[in-house]
Amino acid sequence: MLSERRLQVLRAIVQDYVGTEEPVGSKALTERHSLGVSPATVRNDMAALEDEGFIAQPHTSAGRIPTDKGYRLFVDKLAEVKPMTAPERRAIHHFLDGAVDLDDVVARTVRLLAQLTRQVAVVQYPSLTRSTVRHVELLSLAPARVMLVLITDTGRVEQRMVDCPVPFGETSLADLRARLNSRVAGRRFTDVPQLVEDLPDAFDAEDRGTVSTVLSTLLETLVEENEERLVIGGTANLTRFAHDFPLTIRPVLEALEEQVVLLRLLGETQNPGMTVRIGHENAHEGLNSTSIVSVGYGSGGEAVAKLGVVGPTRMDYPGTMGAVRAVARYVGQILAES
Repeated sequence: MLSERRLQVLRAIVQDYVGTEEPVGSKALTERHSLGVSPATVRNDMAALEDEGFIAQPHTSAGRIPTDKGYRLFVDKLAEVKPMTAPERRAIHHFLDGAVDLDDVVARTVRLLAQLTRQVAVVQYPSLTRSTVRHVELLSLAPARVMLVLITDTGRVEQRMVDCPVPFGETSLADLRARLNSRVAGRRFTDVPQLVEDLPDAFDAEDRGTVSTVLSTLLETLVEENEERLVIGGTANLTRFAHDFPLTIRPVLEALEEQVVLLRLLGETQNPGMTVRIGHENAHEGLNSTSIVSVGYGSGGEAVAKLGVVGPTRMDYPGTMGAVRAVARYVGQILAES
């Protein structure tokens, strides 16, 4: 365990390096921070921190910079999540408040996160498997053609055309709509198959084929394989940090293009709380020089997806964590009200 004083020194090194982009020396630390000890003591503390792998010397006779291990301790023990200011909160509310549908919410969220953090923003679409049914609408388009509209608790809307084996009357359609919603509205997608299993038996023999066809289309919609989608924005922000990446940012850009990699990193933990992956904690080699800050978002206190940012390990962790958390909270409110 590090002493409280050495934790203070590490905190000061991280703050100065993030702010100045320059390796930090003992003289600068004592001048900028009220550490209450002599420069010689600070030098001794820095030597101990270096021996334990929390900081490193990038060049001979240079100051020190934090390592992945140093950032990890800073985040775990030292960093308080920076609260958003009142103007920032108003800006988030104003920016997201005008969204017209889920696609618009996701698009606005990506742009907002990228602007607030000046990092690469990543937003996962709400997962169908973690959603609940708000309403199922059935609309007659022709005597033997029905439009099925599935509306989720996250505001996601899925539409499917159903070609019925025989004409299906408006009265029968209204009956199916009412019976279907009485069983599935407010229920988890994963529960729906069992809830509607015997529904065709409630209808006359000549209508059962059509009811079964409508239900099959509904169940196919619930288990779509392409539901795991990500939207990424602010990739150009990486060019501001080109010197933070060894040699080139190309491996980072290539990793960002592989959405399955980011989905795995966002989804590895079922914990909807704040997750910070630093440097080599990211399993994908292309992201070893980055940190990923993410958190779950959703309505009713239950996370249905994650959002976050990707940037260099030299990032403002308290500010980034505060922005990610605040945006996630607002998105959750919007989904709950939609």
